[in-house]
Amino acid sequence: MTVGTDPHLALVRPVQPLTLEGCQECLLLGSPWVHLRLCLSCGHVGCCDSSPNRHARRHAAADGHPIVASLEPGEDWRWCFAHEAFV
Repeated sequence: MTVGTDPHLALVRPVQPLTLEGCQECLLLGSPWVHLRLCLSCGHVGCCDSSPNRHARRHAAADGHPIVASLEPGEDWRWCFAHEAFV
């Protein structure tokens, strides 16, 4: 699959992060995270796969929102969890 051809891109909406403080679930649990990912369907902020709880991936699977963007400074990319590919 080439960048920009993923059918899940149809699920991308204009969103704002639901929290700017960090991973929504990790904040509630008092758990650490490594990097943050923004769901491009609803604005959920979750932690990356290098984090202990992998909340971005869990959200994608549970809610059917597979496309995320990095929330890390200086990073400008999107990832599809369903296809395990940059989009």
